[in-house]
Amino acid sequence: MIKRYFKIPFATRVLIWMLAGSILGLFLGESILFIKPLGIGFLNLLIMAAIPLVFFNLLSGITALGDVKSFGKIGGKVLIWYAFSTLMAIVIGIMAMKISKAGEGMTLTSEVNNNIGEIPNIGDLLLSMVPTNIFKSFAEGNLIQIVVFAVLLGIVTLKLPIAQKQPIAKGYDTLANLMRKLVEYILLLSPLCLGALMAATFGEFGAQIIGALSKFIATIYVAQVLMVIIYMVLLKTIGRVSITWFLKKTKELYATTVATCSSLASLAVALDIAETRMQLPKKVYSFTLPMGAQFNKDGTSIMLAGILIFTAQAAGLNFSFAELVQVVLIGLLVVEGSSGIPGGGLVTAMLFAKAFNLPLEIVAIVGGIYRLIDMGNTTVNCMGDMVATTIVSKFETNWKPETSN
Repeated sequence: MIKRYFKIPFATRVLIWMLAGSILGLFLGESILFIKPLGIGFLNLLIMAAIPLVFFNLLSGITALGDVKSFGKIGGKVLIWYAFSTLMAIVIGIMAMKISKAGEGMTLTSEVNNNIGEIPNIGDLLLSMVPTNIFKSFAEGNLIQIVVFAVLLGIVTLKLPIAQKQPIAKGYDTLANLMRKLVEYILLLSPLCLGALMAATFGEFGAQIIGALSKFIATIYVAQVLMVIIYMVLLKTIGRVSITWFLKKTKELYATTVATCSSLASLAVALDIAETRMQLPKKVYSFTLPMGAQFNKDGTSIMLAGILIFTAQAAGLNFSFAELVQVVLIGLLVVEGSSGIPGGGLVTAMLFAKAFNLPLEIVAIVGGIYRLIDMGNTTVNCMGDMVATTIVSKFETNWKPETSN
């Protein structure tokens, strides 16, 4: 029976345990709360590993570029596109969840610390992003300062002589792989531990959670469809490329994204489509698509922003405009360091919520149904890369599609 159990796909095992936990919580009520520490311990383990993982993962991605000149004319334009689209996706995720108010359906009764600090102006906010003591930033889990330090350190590493740069870059990559492996082992506990969290949460708050989670999933998908519409409008108006032609040429990619739920796993298919089906310039797609797989995460950005607002609503909190500005800026930095993380939706969303002192239990429950929205996340991520590559190809080279009507 044990062998048969482990032959069941991991995502299916997670859903089985979560379903079992939900049923136990509904039937046993608050008497099931004795298993809650099992879930809380799991969350603590993830937070322990996630911060160094984001740090080394971001360093590894930056140093993989080879040198600062690799940004170049094309790199600069596509990075501006990726930053703009990520910011737009975060704003869409925030607004969609604020309109749907999905989290208000599962309002918590426990008191939540809403001390995220006052932000008098944008200047002070930007200054607060720069660490004065990086060791203090790590000790306090100040993610935004850690990410800023990683970006600066990565750029300086690129400027080193090759003999010095190569072993340092290899070290970053090795440490990133080490932390990924640690998270991978911790996530082996997720079926049982997420089941325990579901049991405790349903035991404490009852069936109101079911409606709230359904509304959350629907809201995220609506926001992602809106992002796809924006892509198509930009493709037609700025790129002057036929939407029908683009979708026809890239349709195989979306079958892969839905099946694998991995931007990195879908990268090989995207490169093949760019070369053989779309016949895009190699000097463009060979740079923009791998860069997008690392740094451009519009679908994930929508999901992260949605989870944060959903969790705040469940906690009965409202963000001011200044705090929402902080959400957008921190979200942009967190997304850039999230690529390649196993179970990235759960881990990164918890880091995001932790930065605002929000209850991690709600984030973990959403993380348990992450597979249901990750198909949309990955599809939007990869579509954004292909749209950017197509538009840049149109402006930077003499490339023309077979038909642009």
